[in-house]
This record gives sequence, structure tokens and C-alpha cells, in this order.
Amino acid sequence: VQLQASGGGLVQAGGSLRLSCVGSGIHFSLHDMGWYRQAPGKEREWVAMVTAGDSTNYADSVKGRFTISRDNAKSTVYLQMNSLKPDDTAVYSCYAALRDVVHWGKGTQVTVSS
Repeated sequence: VQLQASGGGLVQAGGSLRLSCVGSGIHFSLHDMGWYRQAPGKEREWVAMVTAGDSTNYADSVKGRFTISRDNAKSTVYLQMNSLKPDDTAVYSCYAALRDVVHWGKGTQVTVSS
């Protein structure tokens, strides 16, 4: 199983980034997909998820600014991040969950400058 995240980078406050995570080795369409983030010195924080049935849910801290989506044909989950704030600076990692099994990918760094 491999989950490869990409799309991170350095952006000014108010800017946008789009993260992608490609899954392989799993039946992608059956999995709930999501994103976590972890900033230096802080606990890991759940950000957003999209279920296998395409329902979405967001952390209050990103609601209205971030949008999660999936393309099962491409085995890819996306995180569109708008109106970025310095507090959004973190390593963002995607996960794939099916029943009690969770697979994790390596993260991508997002840095938002003020």
C-alpha cells in the first residue's frame, strides 16, 4: 500500500494550494479518504475526510476554506486549500480507512507566510 501526497509548498497568507494524494495497492473506491496535519510542537490534527460514498466532513478550523474531493478513476484524493493562514502551516498527510484498517502516507509540507 502506498499513499503519495504532493502539492505542498510555500505560499503567502490569503493564497491557495491544492494537495493531491495518489493511492496504490488498495481498492481505492472502497476506502474513506482524509487528511491530517501536524505542526511543529503541536498534536496531529484531523483536517477533512471524504467517505467512499462521497460525503464530506471538515474540522471547524478549515470549514469554508478547504474542500476535499476524490477521483476514484485516478485513485486520488484532493485537498483544495484557500484563504490560507499562517496557522495552517504543517505537514499534511493523507490516509485511507476501511473498517478498522487505516493506511497512512508520507506528508507534504505546507508553509504559509504572513
